[in-house]
Amino acid sequence: MGVYVGKYCYVMIIVLVLVLEKEVRSQMLKNGYYSTSCPKAESIVRSTVESHFDSDPTISPGLLRLHFHDCFVQGCDGSVLIKGKTAEQAALPNLGLRGFEVIDDAKARLELECPGVVSCADILALAARDSVDLSDGPSWRVPTGRKDGKISLAKEASNLPSPLDSVAVQKQKFQDKGLDTHDLVTLLGAHTIGQTDCLFFRYRLYNFTVTGNSDPTISPSFLTQLKTLCPPNGDGSKRVALDIGSPSKFDESFFKNLRDGNAILESDQRLWSDAETNEVVKKYASRLRGLLGFRFDYEFGKAMIKMSSIDVKTDVDGEVRKVCSKVN
Repeated sequence: MGVYVGKYCYVMIIVLVLVLEKEVRSQMLKNGYYSTSCPKAESIVRSTVESHFDSDPTISPGLLRLHFHDCFVQGCDGSVLIKGKTAEQAALPNLGLRGFEVIDDAKARLELECPGVVSCADILALAARDSVDLSDGPSWRVPTGRKDGKISLAKEASNLPSPLDSVAVQKQKFQDKGLDTHDLVTLLGAHTIGQTDCLFFRYRLYNFTVTGNSDPTISPSFLTQLKTLCPPNGDGSKRVALDIGSPSKFDESFFKNLRDGNAILESDQRLWSDAETNEVVKKYASRLRGLLGFRFDYEFGKAMIKMSSIDVKTDVDGEVRKVCSKVN
């Protein structure tokens, strides 16, 4: 009995140490981290993102997705930016990632302004915020002070959320990163901007039950629209907006699409059928935002700050890369 209790206490101590370590790491981030060491850091990132956005507004969802994929694999450490045959970029879920050139551009400008000071992980977090703001979405203060990770492995990307995930699997993947169900629904609201390939949802239109039927959760009128955009033998790489109603505007229409059966991805539409996620979706889709409903624009910023604090690196296990695509 004494041995059992001893082992139990040991395990509990280890768990407590890990929890405290995560808390300490997240607390290392602070607003205005570069106010003295590189005062123009945030404005340089902003102007760089704005320049790319002006020539291609679709870069916004690309940068937002890039940050998301970075944080879900080994934490928000810029490891997704590292190039290599076995690096995260080579993982199947990451093959369509965009925005690397924006981060590289901002990094080059920052190295001229204040060499070796601003991490690539922070640049990515700032760029994600700016991309939302430029898409008529909210803005928020991004706590900075992350260090860049030194390891990037494609095999670690297997825990990234998939469009085929059930709600239970989605909840678990987010919970594993310290994010709750409210965070899950809120962060998936980023799909209010962006696109996906016909390849990733065409099965819902023609062969959902392997008998040639369509997904019954898709509204009939929307089903007709999607079939026109993605014919059965058409180009699987054709891009379709995830929020057809307002594809370039960051707003709450994504949640109204879920309510009305107009979601593109099956994993998104499933949020409406789960009791717990449904409650959050309904509040975001409500016309009484700020009263009976949540304000999506406000809640999204809070969820992004929480997500961008996942497993941040310190001077002990991180660095400030000179070039974002490779370790020093």
